[in-house]
Amino acid sequence: MSDILGRVMEEQDPLRKLLGKIPGFKGYVDRVNRRSADKLLRETIASRFETLVQRISALQRDLVSQGGLRYVDDLEGAVVKLRTFIDRVRTASYGYAGFFDAVKVNSEELALLYQYDLALFESSEAVERAIDNVEAALGTEGLGAAIRALVGESQKCIDAFDKRVQVILQNQGEEA
Repeated sequence: MSDILGRVMEEQDPLRKLLGKIPGFKGYVDRVNRRSADKLLRETIASRFETLVQRISALQRDLVSQGGLRYVDDLEGAVVKLRTFIDRVRTASYGYAGFFDAVKVNSEELALLYQYDLALFESSEAVERAIDNVEAALGTEGLGAAIRALVGESQKCIDAFDKRVQVILQNQGEEA
């Protein structure tokens, strides 16, 4: 997480660095940098999950060609959940902009949100393993169970994102 923020910070132009020395402006620059880092993180997470959805689509094509039509809809359940997750990640406010404007998010709460974002990023590994298991189970009796596990991992991604939103809203409620 801090690598992405650091990457954005390194890409600052000299003018921003100079303005960062002006009292009061540093906080504004930091907030802009957080928004940029957040945008980069979200796009990275969404792209990673798009790749996983493409793998599932390829599995669906394999199932169709092998006569496994009864599992195609089950796999579509995972695709729908992952697409929902991707859409939520992509359309959430960058840098917690709306919340920064209405509510002060302190650094501890921001660190907690970054932990949730890191968990979202790492959840792609669990989904990837579940897809691997589905691939390995093709043509076996374990295919249904492997697909259910994949759908379950996909739902966990949505649940993790919802918990992140709850943290933000809880913070907003405490500030009011």
